[in-house]
Order: sequence, then structure tokens, then C-alpha cells
Amino acid sequence: MLSGNRKFMADTTELGTIAMIVITLGLIFFIWRLRNRNLALIQDEPAIAGQDELSGGAIDPSKFDEPDDDALDQMQDLLEKAAESQGLSYEE
Repeated sequence: MLSGNRKFMADTTELGTIAMIVITLGLIFFIWRLRNRNLALIQDEPAIAGQDELSGGAIDPSKFDEPDDDALDQMQDLLEKAAESQGLSYEE
């Protein structure tokens, strides 16, 4: 008597399989959307030091061969401050 109606009804294993397929497809779609959103956010962020690409070439590199007096004074001040912060005395 029940076997005649089973033609249009699915048993529990078939329903479970269909439900798992639908859930799996839903999760794949959800993960894909999260991935695309994260990729869009990453492209909008500023570059972190070392990740950006710079040409690195100076316009006139020969002008850095010999430092000028101002650059030497600045270097001396930096060395004095660094030595002082470490408890050392810097003497020329």
C-alpha cells in the first residue's frame, strides 16, 4: 500500500543528500563572495613598506658621492644623539 506512493516521495537519505548539496553550494557561494570582498579591500589599502614598487634611481646619483657640510653636520648631530641615548659619550 505504501509502495505505490513512494514513486513521488523521497526517502530520508535522498533528502539528506539533497540538503547537503544545497548547503555545500551555499557555503561555496558565501566563501566566494567573502573572498571577492577581501580582495577588493586589499586593493584599496595603502602599500606597506617593502610591498610597493619604486624605481629607486636617483636623478643625479653623482651628487651623493661627496656629502656637503650641512649633511655632515646633520650626521654628527645624529651620532651624538644616538651615543647619548645609549649612555656613551661621542667625541670627534
